[in-house]
Formats: sequence, C-alpha cells, structure tokens
Amino acid sequence: MIETPKNLTRNILLGMFLGFLVGSLFFYLNIFPESLITFIKVYVFNLGSAIFVNLLKLLIVPLVFFSLVSGISSLTSMTSLGNISFKTIALYLSTTAVAVSLSLIVGSIFKPGAGYSSNIAPPEKLPEGQGIYETILDVFPSNIIEAMAQNQMLAVVFFSILFGLALNKTNHLTGNFSEAFEKLNTVFMQLVIMIISFAPIGVFCLIGKFVITDGLDIFQEAFKYVILLISVLIIHAFVTYSLILKIFTNLNIWTFFKKMKEVAIFAFSTSSSAATIPVTLKAVQDDLGVNKNVASFVIPVGATINMDGTAIMQGMATIFIAQMSGIDLTLIQYVQVVILAVVTSIGTAAVPSAGTITLVIILQQFGLPLEAIGIILAVDRILDMLRTSVNVTGDAAIACIVADSEDLLDKDIFNK
Repeated sequence: MIETPKNLTRNILLGMFLGFLVGSLFFYLNIFPESLITFIKVYVFNLGSAIFVNLLKLLIVPLVFFSLVSGISSLTSMTSLGNISFKTIALYLSTTAVAVSLSLIVGSIFKPGAGYSSNIAPPEKLPEGQGIYETILDVFPSNIIEAMAQNQMLAVVFFSILFGLALNKTNHLTGNFSEAFEKLNTVFMQLVIMIISFAPIGVFCLIGKFVITDGLDIFQEAFKYVILLISVLIIHAFVTYSLILKIFTNLNIWTFFKKMKEVAIFAFSTSSSAATIPVTLKAVQDDLGVNKNVASFVIPVGATINMDGTAIMQGMATIFIAQMSGIDLTLIQYVQVVILAVVTSIGTAAVPSAGTITLVIILQQFGLPLEAIGIILAVDRILDMLRTSVNVTGDAAIACIVADSEDLLDKDIFNK
C-alpha cells in the first residue's frame, strides 16, 4: 500500500488557517501598498492555487481510465459490473432526492425569503445549461480524445468500461495485457501522493485567494438563507449519510468521517468534485477498504451525478427566491422541484458554481425572476466550497455501501 505523507491533515488545516489569516490581513488592514497586495493576490494566491488545482486535474482522466480498465479487465463475472452500476446510480439519485426534499422542507418552515430586500445587481450574463438530450448524448462520445481533454467524466467512464470489457475478453490473446494497466494504475496512485504532499501550500493559496478578494463579509447579505443552507448541508452530511451507512452496512460512523476529513478539506478548498477525484479514490481504496473495481466506477460517476450539496442549494434558492418574490409554490410544484433537481444533477459539471447553471433551469420552469440569481451568486463562493465537501462525502458513503453489498469491502482496512 502506498503511504500518505505524515501529519497531512494537521498541515492542511494549518495551511487553511494561515490562508484565512493572511488573506484577511491584506483585505482589512489598509497598511499595505496596493502594488504589494496585487502581487500577493496574483503571483502567490492566484498562481499558487491555479497550479495546485491544475496538478490535481492533470491526474483525473488517466487515473480514472487506468483504474477502471484494470478493475473491469480483472472481473471474472460481468454480472457484478451490472449490479455495481445499478446500485450506484440508484443510490446517488435517491440521496439527491432526499437532499433537495430536506432543503425544501426546512425552507418552507423557516422562510428565508420572507421580508427580504436587496440592492444586489443581477449578473451581466446568466449561465446557460444543456438539455437532457445533450447530456445523454455526451455519454457516448464521437471523439474520446476530445472528451478526455474536456474532462467529460461520463464519456470517459463509458469508454473505460468498453475498453475494460474488450481487454477482459481478449486477455488470453494478449499475454495478460491487463497487468500493464494494473501497474500503470499503481504509478498514477503514486503521482497522487506526490501531489498531495504539496496540499498544505495549495490549500493556503486557495483559501487566501478567496479571502483577499471577497473578505469575510459575504454573510451580511441574505443572512438567513446562508445559515439555513449551511444547516441543511450539515444535517445531510452527518445525519443522512450516517443513517444510510448504518442501515446498509452497519459500519462505524465515526471511523468513516474521521477517515474522510482530508478529502472533505480538499473538496472545500478546490470547490470541485472532479479535481478531488484522485484524493477521493485513494482514500476510498486505501483508508476505507473499498475494492478497486467498485471505487474506480463509483467515484468518477459520483463526481458527475452525485450533486447532493448542489441539490440542497437549488431547493433552498428556489424557496428563497419564490418567497422574496411573493410567490407561493404548491405541493405539486415542490415535487417538480425535486424531480428537476434530481434530473439536472446528472448533467451538472463537477466544477465550481456549476449548480448555478441548473438553478436557471428550475427558476425558468416556475417563472421565478432570473435576476434574483445575483443575490445567490453574491454569497455562493463559500457555500459552493461546503457543498463540494458534502458531495465527495456522499461519493465515499455510496462506495462503501455498494462495496459492502458486493462483499468487496475490506473491513479490516476500514477499521484500522
């Protein structure tokens, strides 16, 4: 097993604290020359965070490809792959439905948009999403190189499965060529560790970049919306996932969350489920004991379609905007919000603030004012970081459940 650098969690948390501290000093104290602030912002925080995220993204496609191909090519039964696929997608969509329902219930009770007024200007240009037709079509790429270059994870997963199946059927003709993919997968896991070693510096730059630009005052706007959204995110992460883990696996909940803290911090700092894939894959396999065949399928798919945190935001934002506009949504419309959030989560890109795109679709469906998205965007940066942490925690929880159901979870590793 490839070893993770020692004291990594402590060092990452230290990097996060220093990022908040240094960023706040430059943002709030008017004692630094503008040229120094610009230099620190551009050449330390912006450049450092961009390099770190690019290094993480560099590994996504090859790691997913080699991991998934080596896993599928070593399967002795193709029925197992079908079972894993069905359980994974069913569980992801179910937890997303629970997430948005929880958000709508809390929003209906506490009414974050009641009596709210704001002068925040609408965004100059609203983001555009793609329809279900395009989303489905993207799963079947006409050019796999282009799909890989654009990090289209569903397309990469689909091609990897096809390649793995073909390799499985021809392994006896190619001199066990699948062993080469196993070795390449090991190499890329080592690359993950090498990049993780720089995580404290990367997290320092990512947090500093956010604070030196926006400060810590964003919660002054739409305060009730922000507090309610954070509350629902915490409830879903620690209650919903704990319940499904206990019901389906009876695993130790404390152990699960303790081993997921580094991944959650990574996700928080990058705001991207996709950029966190290498870290999530390693933690799920090496720390939680999930078999590679399961992890290499569940995690990349989860980074694309498991958007529980985003669904919570969409539900709360819809309630918030409807209430501040004086529009009462009916029970049928609530059900429609749940369905739309689940469906659109499949096509949401695993990149920062991508949930805003699908929020446009939901608001248009119910005739709610699109200009109100300006309010959501004003407070969305830190909330997006929290949502991503919830998403990757859900990816790991589902991986454990699917692996346990297939008797592919090493509980000795999990409990270690």
